[in-house]
Amino acid sequence: MISFLEFEKPIAELEARIAELRATASGSDLDIASEIGRLEKKSAALLSGTYAKLSPWQKTQVARHPQRPHFVDYLALGFTEFVPLGGDRLYGEDQAIIGGLAKLNGRKVMLIGHEKGSDTTSRIRHNFGMAKPEGYRKAIRLMEMAGKFGLPVVTLVDTAGAFPGVEAEERGQAEAIARSIEACLGVPVPMVSAIVGEGGSGGAVALAAADRVLMLEHSIYSVISPEGASSILWRTPDKAADAAEAMKVTAQDLLSLGVIERVVAEPTGGAHRDAGKTAQALLGAIEQELDVLSALPTGDLLARREERFLKIGRA
Repeated sequence: MISFLEFEKPIAELEARIAELRATASGSDLDIASEIGRLEKKSAALLSGTYAKLSPWQKTQVARHPQRPHFVDYLALGFTEFVPLGGDRLYGEDQAIIGGLAKLNGRKVMLIGHEKGSDTTSRIRHNFGMAKPEGYRKAIRLMEMAGKFGLPVVTLVDTAGAFPGVEAEERGQAEAIARSIEACLGVPVPMVSAIVGEGGSGGAVALAAADRVLMLEHSIYSVISPEGASSILWRTPDKAADAAEAMKVTAQDLLSLGVIERVVAEPTGGAHRDAGKTAQALLGAIEQELDVLSALPTGDLLARREERFLKIGRA
């Protein structure tokens, strides 16, 4: 059953009415199929109209939807022969970042990404997708391995940010993030990153300094959360909607600013309404980008990657 967001209340009310009519019709002689059909059309039109004009703050809520597909969902829906590789060989294993060898339609890749979890138990195990230094050092290890064996790197980014706890700082969080960005920029193979939910701060950039950066239609990517920006600028988190508007966090804004290369459309109503269709569109787009990048000599690949990031923000 779909969980409805605050701005989806009118849609939720229609869906509840449809469910009520279906329950009434079940086991009775009442013919209310035409009324159900009318309400279904009305609900579909309302859903389509609502999602066609989402505000940046509403897109933020969709990006955080508890039923939105995460790394393990895309792994199950589009990748095969996954061999997980754990540990950073320095401290331990971090379940907030998952990585390993995989195949994407027969193409061998190194797959790395954030995993938030889907219920209380898994969210705690994966620390809500907020990685610690050992998570980023694991990612570095896997990217270096990909470089040695000539495997393209695919990363799926979905994190509110790197874990800000004391123990993470004690183990060198900032240094680990910086080294991970360095590894992304220097890996001598094609690299494609996709923001599939939240792309928060350095915790996201550490896996997204790629040749091509894609975003799902209702995902967000920003240097800080809208609530965090609101707390700094207005001394209250209540201005989060205003902050989201000002920060240009949406895929559409970031495409126009040249921060990303491509926006991948989601099913009407968001990725959580049809994970299979979302995975098909996203992984198809990633394959197309890898096809183009794989034709480039290593020197050109690295030079273009460097230039890509140097030109961001230029007048």
